[in-house]
Amino acid sequence: MVEKLIKKIFDVREGEFKVSLWMLAYIFLVIAVLLIIKPTVNALFLSELGIQQLPFAFLLVAVTAITSSYFYSKAVSRFSLKKVIEVTIISSIIILIGLGILLSLQVVSGVLLYFFYIWVAIYAVLSASQFWVLANLVFSIREAKRLFGFIGSGAILGGIIGGYLTSILAPLIGNENLMFVAALLLFFCIPLLRKIWHVRVKKNGTFIKQKSPVNMTEPPLKLILQSKHLTYIASIVAVSVVVAKLVDYLFSDFASSAIPDADELTSFFAFWFSTFNLLSLVIQLFFTHRIVGIWGVGFSLLLLPIGIFGGSILFLLLPELSAVVVIKAMDGVLKQSIHKSASELLTLPLPFELKNKTKSFIDVVVDSLATGIAGCLLIFVVRGLNLPSFYIGVLIIVLVCLWLYFIYKVRIEYYKTFRTNLEVLTDSFKKTKKITTSKTSVVAGMRTVFKNGSDEQILFMLDKLMEINDKRFADDVELLLEHPSNKVKISAIQNLYFLNGQSMTAEVSELLKIDDRELTIATLAYILSFAYKDKSFVFDSYLDHANERIALAALFCLAREAKNNYSLKQRYSLLERISKSLDHIEINQDSKTYLTAIIELLGVANMPLFNSALINFLTHPNDEIVMTTIRAIGNTMDFTLGQHIIPYLEQKKFRPVVLSAFKQYGPPIIPLLRKNVEERLQPLPIIRLIPMAMQSFNSKEAINQLLLVLTDNDLTVRLEVVRALSVIRSTHPHLKFNRYKVVSVIFDECKLHHQTLSSMHTQIIISYRNRNKSKKEIGDAERDARTSLLELLERRLDSGLERIFKLLGLRYQQKDVAIAYEGLLSHKQEAQHNAIEFLDNLLTGELKRKLLPIIEESALDVSSEEELQKIKHKIPSEFECFNLLLQGNDLKIKLAVLYLIAQQKEPRYLTLVENHLNDADPKVKSFAKDAYTALSKP
Repeated sequence: MVEKLIKKIFDVREGEFKVSLWMLAYIFLVIAVLLIIKPTVNALFLSELGIQQLPFAFLLVAVTAITSSYFYSKAVSRFSLKKVIEVTIISSIIILIGLGILLSLQVVSGVLLYFFYIWVAIYAVLSASQFWVLANLVFSIREAKRLFGFIGSGAILGGIIGGYLTSILAPLIGNENLMFVAALLLFFCIPLLRKIWHVRVKKNGTFIKQKSPVNMTEPPLKLILQSKHLTYIASIVAVSVVVAKLVDYLFSDFASSAIPDADELTSFFAFWFSTFNLLSLVIQLFFTHRIVGIWGVGFSLLLLPIGIFGGSILFLLLPELSAVVVIKAMDGVLKQSIHKSASELLTLPLPFELKNKTKSFIDVVVDSLATGIAGCLLIFVVRGLNLPSFYIGVLIIVLVCLWLYFIYKVRIEYYKTFRTNLEVLTDSFKKTKKITTSKTSVVAGMRTVFKNGSDEQILFMLDKLMEINDKRFADDVELLLEHPSNKVKISAIQNLYFLNGQSMTAEVSELLKIDDRELTIATLAYILSFAYKDKSFVFDSYLDHANERIALAALFCLAREAKNNYSLKQRYSLLERISKSLDHIEINQDSKTYLTAIIELLGVANMPLFNSALINFLTHPNDEIVMTTIRAIGNTMDFTLGQHIIPYLEQKKFRPVVLSAFKQYGPPIIPLLRKNVEERLQPLPIIRLIPMAMQSFNSKEAINQLLLVLTDNDLTVRLEVVRALSVIRSTHPHLKFNRYKVVSVIFDECKLHHQTLSSMHTQIIISYRNRNKSKKEIGDAERDARTSLLELLERRLDSGLERIFKLLGLRYQQKDVAIAYEGLLSHKQEAQHNAIEFLDNLLTGELKRKLLPIIEESALDVSSEEELQKIKHKIPSEFECFNLLLQGNDLKIKLAVLYLIAQQKEPRYLTLVENHLNDADPKVKSFAKDAYTALSKP
């Protein structure tokens, strides 16, 4: 009963309860011992030496910590963590027994009080630090996120029990005997440590082998300074400790002034420490997991400094013990619950070796140095200047503001560290060097290409030159008119008009003698471009030329020039000339060149009279003629004709030409493409290619039209739409998306994914149950049918996950989402854990709440029965599963379900089958009839 309750509250899963309980017991004993010895030693110190000596003790703690850190660092490098912790525990037990003996002899005073005060301060931070390093070794990132709250409650319980135990026993058995009780409790940590190490750490050896990007032979301080992440963590620890010590000083000062008796003061401290821990436990049980889990590490870290800030404001207004208790309550309650869990999560993305080498340094040395700084502030600022307690409150407020700044910075680094881990784990981290070239070197390089480059290189440079229109290359391009490649000549002459628009190149007319239709058209277009006012001399010279190639090229140019010039059409009888050329096709039917020229002419003329001829050419047996026709239709910009070329998207050989034709139409063709999708004007295989065609425009209009079909019933079409939007976002990041629409669709996808996942889990569980059944009970046909359904569901899950992540790329930084997706698909468990944690920090609000559970379940190995037990959502019955899948829009899954029902021959599914006997889809209808027949047989 208790185990079930704990598992429910803290989300403790199968195989985690025992080790979590051992870890809880371990930290319980460590903190219980601390709460026994700390009030005792603090009370003795204040009673014997007075509050005036406390700042000096702070300084000595700092000096001792710095000195001992060198030896501790050497020990960590040389020995295993288990060995170091055991030595620490045994040493502490010996010191506690020695303290108990000295107290019995009543010889604890002066230097000995300083020694024990310093030892307690170092024990407090070192023992806890060692435990959390061990916890990082025992649990993976995702396990830690769930279980640190449960384990942390052990520390709080230890504080409660230890504090109340001290409060009760101190007056009864005396402080000296309390030390022996503490030593006994601490002894039980040794078998617990060995059990944890044997059962868990040895099996998780991969955590130790995790590579660190830094040199681990460096001293801890250097390692911290090399990492911004660790530097900000250390800064937060330092500032928070200084604030805590100032709060401690206020609390001790006001309490010792109000309560002079040592035993009563011990009881007072023990009572409040235990009360703070009791409140902290309530928060840990009911709030920590939710706050850290939903709002993240950054927000959780803010609560403690904000609470202390509020308490300090109250103290400035009401400088009394009650106000100081409020400040101390904020520190005592939030530090051990929400703040502790969030702080320990900060180190999760760091390599274990780096954590092992630096965490204890931060927790002990930085903590102690901060204690020393607090001592200096109290000695030289407060006492040296004889300032009243009011100024301590002001100082706390200033330091809290600095604390908030470091939290802001560490949150950024925490996010970056997870991102870097994913890049390394998924091999997507590649450094690219930027090559900077001067304008002079670019010009020289282009000229070298024009002189000595290959045809492909020259054509590439000419295309780039068309974009930049740099007149410095006019002479270089003119020389290319003598290049042996006709394609180079065509590109060169197209560039020349823009590079030298003042005078026509004299040698250009010589190009007309070359038997190349495209070059002839380009040459005539160049000549026409210089006939600013009267183009008639060109047409008079070439329309009736003896060379048919030149005459047809001139007619092509005329049709292009006369598109919006009625008088030019009439003057040269364009319609009659085109009709006459069309009539000559039969005479030249074996000439592909002639046929190509006529089709291009019909396209550029754009006369509805010839539309039927173009449509007929689309069915020509020669692929090159079909491609020419598609290009010609693109030139007409006639939407009626455009509808006829959409089916050619299905064939790869025609697809690039169709896309190029759509580009000729421009953005106005996009609504027509969307209409084909919405109204199913084409077969489904063609419709699935239309989003890619819409995406090729890379415009705001394309985005808006794609968003309109984003919720298409066909999941494959939906995936293609999402992919198209993702490509636009990637290549044109400046274009804006309707984020509200995107988030709404993500929620729909989450719902669909959840339903698919539930159905898949149902089928897997039934498959497990059927394994031990004989062939008489479960036939091969039924097993095969269920396997096929599972494969379809798995593919649907994969495509659904892809849709979700590509949609997330429209809402968040696309590169971040892509890295997380790659990590989630990785076979490395560590990469999956990092990806989930990265998304946990990336996602926000309702999107995070709905999406993260789905992503976590997607990372489970559903082929393992143990992993299936970790699933939280309700798994439907097979009847519910079939009903859910048959109500969907996935045709293949519907057919697979109906086929499986037919093989099972279970009469209880008859009602499901009857609902599809008159389905609109003929395939569904046919499969439903077969299933109905199979179920109706006696």
